[in-house]
Amino acid sequence: MIFPKPILRKVPEITAFFWIIKLLSTAMGEATSDFLVNDYNHYLAVLVGAVALAIALCIQFKTDRYNAWAYWLTVSMVAVFGTMAADGLHIQLHVPYATSTVIFAFVLAAVFIAWQKVEGTLSIHTITTRRRELFYWATILATFALGTAAGDLTATTLGLGYFSAGLLFTGLILIPAIVFYFTKKHAILWFWMAYILTRPLGASFADWTSKPKGISGLNLGGGHVAIVLTIIIVIFVAYLAISKVDIKKTS
Repeated sequence: MIFPKPILRKVPEITAFFWIIKLLSTAMGEATSDFLVNDYNHYLAVLVGAVALAIALCIQFKTDRYNAWAYWLTVSMVAVFGTMAADGLHIQLHVPYATSTVIFAFVLAAVFIAWQKVEGTLSIHTITTRRRELFYWATILATFALGTAAGDLTATTLGLGYFSAGLLFTGLILIPAIVFYFTKKHAILWFWMAYILTRPLGASFADWTSKPKGISGLNLGGGHVAIVLTIIIVIFVAYLAISKVDIKKTS
């Protein structure tokens, strides 16, 4: 076997740190992808992104339990490559954002259906086998691609602009949070809905800070935004790796 079979859960506990780093990683992935694709050879950038994702996945699969560095490295690389995949359809193949959003929504739905049919649950608390982990990361990649396309559709095609799109997705992501807080029901459904929405939310604010003022941005530059966000992510992940507050305590 290329990778050892996981024996303990491979994902973190869902805490405030989880959502903070998830949002930061989505924004970082958007800024990094835009910087690499726009400032360098886009074909080379996509190749580098794919290789980086493959390496991160190998590291993640080789661990036999949750490791903060391996897990969040993989999430970050998915954020970068997922953005490239979604943008590539629009920029290189001229697929409208509305069409790519529908395509990635169908892809995500197909992954969810297959996961549910094979494993009987979509709960991230059951990621204890390699097959479940494969379903998990396929889902994560699909959510990033869908979120990127949906965010660009809202900000550009629908003309809301990046900041307004960010506010819209902020409001939308509060819905599953509020509903679950008061009902305490359907946790898996609300979790995945919130997870999907973090992508366009983070990407919208990343674009708002990095894009030129002529297209509703602050013109801070994708490279600068990516570096700042990466540093913040590293600080948070270092804290998690040391404190282990996102690892479920066992009696």
